[in-house]
Amino acid sequence: MSSLANIDSWIFDLDNTLYPSSARLFPQIDARMGAYIQRLLGVDPQEAYRVQKGFFHSHGMTLPGLMAHHGVDPHEFLADVHDVDIDVVPPHPELADLIARLPGRKFVFTNADAPYAARVLARLGLSESFDALHDIHALGYVPKPQLPAYASMCSAHGIDPMRAVFVEDMARNLVPAKAIGMTTVWIDNGSEQGPGEDRDHIDYTITDVGSWLTGVVAALGDQ
Repeated sequence: MSSLANIDSWIFDLDNTLYPSSARLFPQIDARMGAYIQRLLGVDPQEAYRVQKGFFHSHGMTLPGLMAHHGVDPHEFLADVHDVDIDVVPPHPELADLIARLPGRKFVFTNADAPYAARVLARLGLSESFDALHDIHALGYVPKPQLPAYASMCSAHGIDPMRAVFVEDMARNLVPAKAIGMTTVWIDNGSEQGPGEDRDHIDYTITDVGSWLTGVVAALGDQ
């Protein structure tokens, strides 16, 4: 963990990162997106799925594609697809203690929106754990893994990427982070991945954020 000794900004993705993918919260969102597209375009589930995943792969998330090609209002869309049962997420009070013990500032960097993120963080017991939340509205609807998203995050919060670590469940979202100098941590937990099999941009591969942070906190405390 010696490579983490100079880190002063700890950046975490939200979905399938701060909670396990086994909670299956995101499949609820995925299903609501499909239903939304069916209503919007008047298509069957198979065509809605094709449109949804096509935009996910080409734009980083489904929303920007729907905005560009179908004039969808982002606030309406996000309110609809995030109307899900948060109770499937298991509270994780120990994670709050681990994050609090990390030196420096802590951030959430998500392609979701702030109201939904706040609900998830409250369920986890992490409402007071982060210095800031950078969501899709703050990104101007240019999501991860597009490079401007990372510039937006760093500029808004005065983050030096050379002294930042980014923890994320989607390997492709770590490519730009590594390119600008961040230390990258991939949570390999079975969540859906975008295209691309290369993993050379990953510094640490883990399966659970809590277990990894336990080791980080212990290692940094020994230095």
